[in-house]
Amino acid sequence: MTRLWLDFEGHDSVTDTSASFLKAIELTETDAEVLDQAFLARPQPVPWAKAYGGDIVAQAAAAAVRTIGADRVIHSMHGYFMRPADPADPVRYEVELLREGRSFATRAVRAYQYGKPIFVGAMSFQAAEDGPELSMPMPEGVPDPDSLPSSAQALAGVRSPAAEYWSHGRSFDMRHVPSPVYLRVEGESVPHQAVWVKAFDELPDDENLHRVALAYVCDYTILEPILRAHGFAWGDAGLVTASLDHSLWFHRPGRMDRWVLYVQEAVSAQGGRGLAQGRFYARSGTLLATVAQEGMIRGAIS
Repeated sequence: MTRLWLDFEGHDSVTDTSASFLKAIELTETDAEVLDQAFLARPQPVPWAKAYGGDIVAQAAAAAVRTIGADRVIHSMHGYFMRPADPADPVRYEVELLREGRSFATRAVRAYQYGKPIFVGAMSFQAAEDGPELSMPMPEGVPDPDSLPSSAQALAGVRSPAAEYWSHGRSFDMRHVPSPVYLRVEGESVPHQAVWVKAFDELPDDENLHRVALAYVCDYTILEPILRAHGFAWGDAGLVTASLDHSLWFHRPGRMDRWVLYVQEAVSAQGGRGLAQGRFYARSGTLLATVAQEGMIRGAIS
């Protein structure tokens, strides 16, 4: 295996915690320079030069939530990644109060770093109401999360900053079906997979916070079905990926500190881009959310 990272001096013991996620969505209100309200947030530390895209999505959503009444929850968000974020410095989130309707409210969010836009997005919020129910069923026969290895177990004996981050630094326990694609793709090169996800820690009882947590975690693995279909892993030399745009629809309330199944499939890959879709299910089978993302995929995939 090609070494892509510096040697890592590991720790004798590691406490898995969701503190990095909770710290990432801590916002400091500041004077708006462009739109109506503004907040500062700092991306979580990562072992490479650009911040995790889910940080930016979650922070943008959290900024919009700060401008909304407690009677409404976020039900959809759509965004474009303009530039990579530097994890070493704060990001400014400017929120525009576009609409305040009886049932729905809409916010636009722009994220800035070093004076340049790095993310633009729109979020919609809805007051609770009743309506007819319909949802795609949860796949059958998926192994129980307790029967699957954690990321740390899958990477046991691998010493690198990336392996340490994948194992303990992402605030969530992630267990792949059929297996992770960190260093290699095992089995068939199929265009689909599933990942059981759960926060390491108990999270506060706030429906919007759990939706922000889902927005945060969904970016970690959404492009993996495309990589798996081509037989390439994150650690392969020459592979370069980046999130381009992101759409997320929240259907029903759920807790991200309980096991949630993230079902994913590749839709298309061409011209250095790939599109993937995903669905989040509570362990009971309730459909919680749907996500779609297009990403840049270069290098290892021709």
